[in-house]
Amino acid sequence: MNFIERMKATAKSYQNRLVLPEGTEQRTVKAARKILDEGIASSVTLIGPQIAVTEAATAAGVNLTGITVVDPATSPWLDEFAAAYYERRKAKGITPEQARADMSGFLRFGAMMVATGRADSMVAGAESTTADVLRAGLTVIGTAPGTKTASSCFVMQMPDKKWGADGLMIFSDCAVIPTPNAEQLADIATSAAKSCREFIGVDPVVALLSFSTKGSGGKDEDVLRVQEAARILGERKPDFLFDGELQADAALVPSVTQKKAPGSPITGKVNTLVFPDLGAGNIGYKLVQRLAGAEAFGPFLQGFAKPISDLSRGCSVDDIVTTAAVTLVQAGKK
Repeated sequence: MNFIERMKATAKSYQNRLVLPEGTEQRTVKAARKILDEGIASSVTLIGPQIAVTEAATAAGVNLTGITVVDPATSPWLDEFAAAYYERRKAKGITPEQARADMSGFLRFGAMMVATGRADSMVAGAESTTADVLRAGLTVIGTAPGTKTASSCFVMQMPDKKWGADGLMIFSDCAVIPTPNAEQLADIATSAAKSCREFIGVDPVVALLSFSTKGSGGKDEDVLRVQEAARILGERKPDFLFDGELQADAALVPSVTQKKAPGSPITGKVNTLVFPDLGAGNIGYKLVQRLAGAEAFGPFLQGFAKPISDLSRGCSVDDIVTTAAVTLVQAGKK
C-alpha cells in the first residue's frame, strides 16, 4: 500500500467531516462527489450560494445528493461566526461590521466551521491564492498550542527503501516561510515531527540541515540561526530525536555522521529533514523528485490548531481528493 492508498484507507476509518469552501468551482464539486462516494469523509460541505453551486454541479455533471451546501449570506451560523471572529480580532482593530463582512467570505466561513467543530478539516486553493488560504487559517483557526508558526511539508516516497521509513521521508518547510528565524525553525521541526507521526506512522527522527556541521561553517549568520534553533528545540525537550546543525550527508549517511558528528543520536535513523530556508527546501525536494525519481506528495500545511490544506490553482480533481484524505487524517480519530 503506497502513501496515498494508506491515507485514503486511514481517512475512511476515521470518518471525519470535510468542508470545501470553493463550492462553485467545478473541480471542487466533482471532488466532493468522489470523496463522499468513496467514503473518505463522513460528510462533505460545499460553501456558496445554492443556485451557483447547483449550476456548477450541473455543468460538471455531478449529482449533489448527500452533499451539504451552505451559503454564508443566509446561514443561521453567520451571527455566531461574526461574533466569534470579532472577539478574536478586535484587538487588531476590527469592527463588528467588518467581522461580519469578513465572515461572509467563503474561506473564513469554512475556516470557522472547522474552528467551531462543524467540520474537522478544510481544503481550499483551487481558485484562491495560497496567501488567502493561509490568512483565513491564521486569523480564524490560529496556530497549534506551543507554536507560533504555520508551515508546510512534503511527503517524499523514494524508490530506494533504505531512506527514511521504508522509503518515506518528511521534507519541511518547502513552501511557506522564505527565511525562518531560529524560533520558527524550531517550530517547523516540531510540526514536521508531528507530520511524520501522522503521515508515515513512525517515531520522528529530525535533522536540522545547514551547509555546516557542528560549527564547520564558522560564524555565518545562517549557521548560527540553525544552531540557535537546535538550542531552542533542546530547551523544549521534545518527544522525538533530533540533531543539528548538520550537512545533508552528515544527516543521512551513517559513516559520514560518525566522522562529522560523532555520537549523534540520529545516526542512521533520520526520517525528517528540516531545511534552513525556503530556497534550500524547494530546491531540495525538486532535486530528489527529479534525479532520484521520488514521488513528492504535498505541500501539506502544518502547525495549525486544526487542519486545513492549500491546493495549487492548477490542481486536478484527484489532487483535491488526495489532499482531502491527508487533511482528514490530520484531524485524527474522534
